[in-house]
Amino acid sequence: MKEKAVVLIVDDVASNVQILAEVLKDEYHIKVAVDGRSAIELSTKKPYPDLILLDVNMPDMDGYDVLRELKRCVGSDSVPVIFVTGNDTEEDEEKGLLLGAVDYIKKPIHPAIVKARVRTQVTLKKQRDELIYNAVHDQLTGLYNRNHLVLEGERKFSRAFRKNDKLSVMMIDIDHFKIVNDTHGHLTGDLVLKEVASLLIQDNRTEDFSARFGGEEFIVVLDGCSKEDAKEKAETLRKKIEELNPADIKVTASFGISELNKEHNSFESLLRAADSALYSAKSSGRNCVVVA
Repeated sequence: MKEKAVVLIVDDVASNVQILAEVLKDEYHIKVAVDGRSAIELSTKKPYPDLILLDVNMPDMDGYDVLRELKRCVGSDSVPVIFVTGNDTEEDEEKGLLLGAVDYIKKPIHPAIVKARVRTQVTLKKQRDELIYNAVHDQLTGLYNRNHLVLEGERKFSRAFRKNDKLSVMMIDIDHFKIVNDTHGHLTGDLVLKEVASLLIQDNRTEDFSARFGGEEFIVVLDGCSKEDAKEKAETLRKKIEELNPADIKVTASFGISELNKEHNSFESLLRAADSALYSAKSSGRNCVVVA
């Protein structure tokens, strides 16, 4: 069942909240805040709002100030905001739109108008989220794609290099994957890729970053992780992959690991070291872990 979109209603007058909630409750999951500070706090807590309906005239922090603060916060800066207010001059509406509101509804509200405008903005938000997701994820496995790996990897490399922190890279290659495709078909091959990817997602710490590098190769970027710890993690993964047996097919994988050191001048150089270690793992009979 498709989850309902989340609408955060912000108004200090209980009757106004009740009216809007009554109009929207059948189609949306409703969250409520009675002041600006609460609205900002709720916008960063799950379930995250897909849309905020924001009153202008509130004590301590008016709607304009709330919107300014939301635009400064990572995560809430992209949530569409519709002002719902009794301020009905053109100047008020212009101010709200210039601050970044996507629409401006004047009180007293008309239920059909509110429903239509909310539906439009929620639809646009969902479409935008889907485009963003597809731009950085591999569509088959759900892992990050190669382009995002390079961007995020460079960011992690720069931070670790600057702070002298540990950073390791694990490169994984499914052994003899061409034989799987040739013998069992590409749909079965896709199943193998998805099940291995699922293992990577399950095994990840919050700070880990997994991506499909291409074909049957995967990358895991390990923040604050030494090569010794990375090797231990890789051995655990190797055994889990060996136990998978997707579609009753015996699957194994080879691993190459590298750790950031003074010889590396970029994330790409760290990848090359892991790739070299992976080549050694393949040359050593596969289904094993080699550290650069």
